[in-house]
Amino acid sequence: MAVTGDRTPAPSAVPFLPALPDPGTDAVLDSGLLPELSHAFGGPFHFLLPDRFDANVAAFRTALAETGVDGRIHYAKKANKAAVWIERCAATGTGVDVASLGELREALGNGVRGERVVVTGPAKSDQLLRVAVLQACLIAVDSLDELDRLLHHAPPGAPRAPRILLRLLPPQQPGSRFGMTGAELDTALARCVAAGDAVRMEGFSFHLSGYAIPPRVELAAALLDRCLAARTMGLQADRISIGGGFAVDYCAPADWYAFLTAQRPGHYHADRTFDPADFYPYHSPVAGADALRAVLAGTTATGTDSGPRTLADRLRDTGTLLLLEPGRALLDGAGASVFRIQGVKDRAGYAIVTVDGTSLSLSEQWFNSEFLPQPVLVGADGRASGDAAHPACVGGVSCLESDLLTWRKVPFPRRPQPGDLLVYPNTAGYQMDSNESPFHELPLPPKVVLDRTDGRPRWRLDRRPAP
Repeated sequence: MAVTGDRTPAPSAVPFLPALPDPGTDAVLDSGLLPELSHAFGGPFHFLLPDRFDANVAAFRTALAETGVDGRIHYAKKANKAAVWIERCAATGTGVDVASLGELREALGNGVRGERVVVTGPAKSDQLLRVAVLQACLIAVDSLDELDRLLHHAPPGAPRAPRILLRLLPPQQPGSRFGMTGAELDTALARCVAAGDAVRMEGFSFHLSGYAIPPRVELAAALLDRCLAARTMGLQADRISIGGGFAVDYCAPADWYAFLTAQRPGHYHADRTFDPADFYPYHSPVAGADALRAVLAGTTATGTDSGPRTLADRLRDTGTLLLLEPGRALLDGAGASVFRIQGVKDRAGYAIVTVDGTSLSLSEQWFNSEFLPQPVLVGADGRASGDAAHPACVGGVSCLESDLLTWRKVPFPRRPQPGDLLVYPNTAGYQMDSNESPFHELPLPPKVVLDRTDGRPRWRLDRRPAP
């Protein structure tokens, strides 16, 4: 097929961007279960793999144990709404990071002890603070106003004084809306000292956007210094939280860099353009638990003659507990999204596939971006195979012109056809339900939990009730 200017690339010119192979997901794709579930639900659905979540938690714990650092992991609940993750947290002693009263109630209701819950988010409601104090949760205080509300309106009957961290505004990101300036932190510390036993100031935290390692090491070292200073003031200050920001590696480096080099407007429906700077870094050379290892191995100045030391060394030497709040990284490989093709129409050089769901189920579209790891085409006889490249974009079932799950022309091994399934891989982290809505009176896609029994997947519905 010829290329017409930059508008209609030949099929062979459309760049591939497959997700990294994942044995757990591949086993589901080859099990024959997905067509049966699609028939049963009559619409799109997500499948969840709790054993992968458990493995990711274990990997983070191993990274801590290797360096002898005392740390606690809190799953950032906002990354996925399914109840199964909280059930796994309760079963494995993993903490939970929440930012709303509903999230806190679900964590407590699924068996996570209040002492293992960190309450983050800005300008928390009085009701959220009340329940958090009553349940002995650790509260990341974001402002002086919030601290004052805790000090002067602590609920009667609480088992102990409010447990708090003071959140620092990152100097590297002064435009962030989260945290307090250095001067505000000094004021907050003075108020904590004056409050005496009415508050337990357990340490400091920060919220840092992006995935870079050095800024996290630098900020963690600054929090350690603040802990040491706070202890001289009579405060507990024995822990720091460095939040999340542990990247996920979705694609092989060669595929990712080749895609970035090759992609152009003609590779997208209607010549849609995206700023590559808005793409998630779908390849990360240091990801997940390895990113934590890199943070712990980062060197920091100590202000002594001994010279720079690793962050792990300083945490051990100062007896400081490290708190983590990963979300996406604990969900790596833990789920995928499945849509059935309802129709296929041809355009010049590519096809438009319409599926039985909407782009509301792939959140990246709502951040002026695109979920780039390409979907897998699954037919009645399993994963599609073939030598040819059949490019197609993927549209949603709504009547909105902008409702495309995938604007780019994905090269499929054969021509998609009605009844086939498209499986978007590795969508559990922030993709599958951050922005879902029952638009057009379409039901929200159900979540199916796949447990491993005798080497084969057994399914059950996630027990979180539909809103």
